[in-house]
Amino acid sequence: MENKTYLTTDELSERIKYDPRTIRERLKDSVLLEGIHYFRPFGGRKILYIWETIERDMQLAAPAFGIPMANGDVCHG
Repeated sequence: MENKTYLTTDELSERIKYDPRTIRERLKDSVLLEGIHYFRPFGGRKILYIWETIERDMQLAAPAFGIPMANGDVCHG
């Protein structure tokens, strides 16, 4: 079984140097996707982010052009 590091919004904020409000209002559901980068344990309101997935995706080189898609792919026109 793979070990994963689960972070709250405040803990993620400390690691990636973004304000917690920016994470909640601008990154969540646009670049941080439910089921990939975060989940809601036990169907509740609390959100836990998966650090290893976020770290991996932050390091991917962004294409020079393209339209980001909800599933994480990029449409190149």
